[in-house]
Amino acid sequence: MSPTTDSLTDAADAENAAIFTYGVLTAFVSATRRSTVDDNLAAHRAARDAVNDAITKAGGTPPETAAGYTLPLTVNDPVSAAKAALAAEVDCTVAYRSVLEKADSGSARTLGVDQLTGSALRAAEWRITLGHKPTTVTFPGQR
Repeated sequence: MSPTTDSLTDAADAENAAIFTYGVLTAFVSATRRSTVDDNLAAHRAARDAVNDAITKAGGTPPETAAGYTLPLTVNDPVSAAKAALAAEVDCTVAYRSVLEKADSGSARTLGVDQLTGSALRAAEWRITLGHKPTTVTFPGQR
């Protein structure tokens, strides 16, 4: 493995966890948020596929999807669902920031920038939904 494939593998794992999280959320979000969840789920599936392709092109093997993932909190209503969605997006920004820091190819860095931007925008939307201020962070992906 290389720093590039390691960071891409971490990003694929974050995407798989986000896909799982959004799957759980569909049972708890309000009807007005259902299309947002569907759109975000589709975005994460596309991102996961792109990352897996990048791993393969870099000579690695994409990680297997786990049977389940541990959510950061108990999801039992629309508010906790939005908090879990925000946590999933933040986890993805952290993973893609790592890709930017460790990747040794322009294509992997471009993928990292594109997906970091997408997750940061989705995170901002969930912060708005939750009434968090500020709605954006200065350096997405920095813990």
